[in-house]
Amino acid sequence: MSEEGRDAGADPEPMTLSMPAVRPRIRPADSATPPADPAANPAGNPAGEPDAESGPAEAARPADSAEIDREDVRKLEAQLIGGPRTLKRREAAAEAGVSLLSARKLWRAMGFPNLDDDAVFFTERDREALTTVIELVRDEQLTEDAAISIMRSIGQMTDRMVVWQIEALVEEMVVQRGIPDAEARKALVAALPALIEPLEKTMVYAWKRQMNSAVQRLALRAEAGLASHDGSMSDDNPLPLARAVGFADLVSYTSLSRQMNEKTLAQMVQRFEHKCAEIISVGGGRLVKTIGDEVLFNAETPEAGAEISLALAKAFTEDDLLPAARVSLVWGRVLSRLGDIYGPTVNLASRLTSLAEPGTVLTDASTAAALRNNERFVLIPHQPRNVRGFGEIHPVTLARGTGPGLVLD
Repeated sequence: MSEEGRDAGADPEPMTLSMPAVRPRIRPADSATPPADPAANPAGNPAGEPDAESGPAEAARPADSAEIDREDVRKLEAQLIGGPRTLKRREAAAEAGVSLLSARKLWRAMGFPNLDDDAVFFTERDREALTTVIELVRDEQLTEDAAISIMRSIGQMTDRMVVWQIEALVEEMVVQRGIPDAEARKALVAALPALIEPLEKTMVYAWKRQMNSAVQRLALRAEAGLASHDGSMSDDNPLPLARAVGFADLVSYTSLSRQMNEKTLAQMVQRFEHKCAEIISVGGGRLVKTIGDEVLFNAETPEAGAEISLALAKAFTEDDLLPAARVSLVWGRVLSRLGDIYGPTVNLASRLTSLAEPGTVLTDASTAAALRNNERFVLIPHQPRNVRGFGEIHPVTLARGTGPGLVLD
């Protein structure tokens, strides 16, 4: 497992919620003329290179039919960010009643670029969002660290989600209309205004559904999770969550990817991720993340994890377009941070994946003990193996016993 990335949003200084000694400038209420976009040349970017949010600078561009209409981009920006950019960073912080230092922590957590004092970057909607978070801290509903962590989760997850959605829409246009990628991206700018509202509604709906599922898991964990082991996991364990952790790793992915063109490789990866997401969801688990040709998931009980693992191994063995997968499963304690999970349980599951035969599920003796009285599973012990970081372990192959297993629609 890769180590957790550096915490770019955290500052050693405390968050201060006092009103800074900066008076917000007065703007005409009916001003509708958007200022120059400062993100085309933010602080630390003297060459005027494009910023991740604002896109390429407009200077010295040849008239080309393949160019995206800048007026369409401006209209789309106004729809997305709530109007013209009218606030500098000090003004946005002052109007929210917070110091610039505190505001910067939250903006950095969200993934905003560095700005100088003269950059007119923020809108009234940005100020409202900042005020909302600050008030949660003032009302002591969130601590300062929790607010920064939550904002980072929103920034990182929505960034990945938006990139995924744009690529899906572009690919759909390329396939359905038979147009080049560059033309599809231009057409998408014109098509997006009609999609924003339904996508936003769907995202909010999905977030509430996922939050409800998380609450249900939280409420049932003591009954469904901790009751499933033999009592060896005491509640004073420094890793708080008992979970079934599994990996699924495509066999020979590296050699296969070298033989494929870009489009075929993308289709294979998408098919792999789609199948994994479907099976894990049906099994009641959670897809933690995908790492190229590998997926990490967890489940509330050993039985749920075992069903998901067996279904994954079976699905890829029977798929004519994908290679078989090696799958592992370990029941143990984990630490959940930033949407990821950590700890020896995760590391052992990762090690077991490399030991598994293609199309099979490998687990350890402790997890096998938690499953041994369940007739749905067959457990086949192997000779002890030395595993880096764990010493001698006793691997066990998990196979299907009685019952149909997970049923996919």
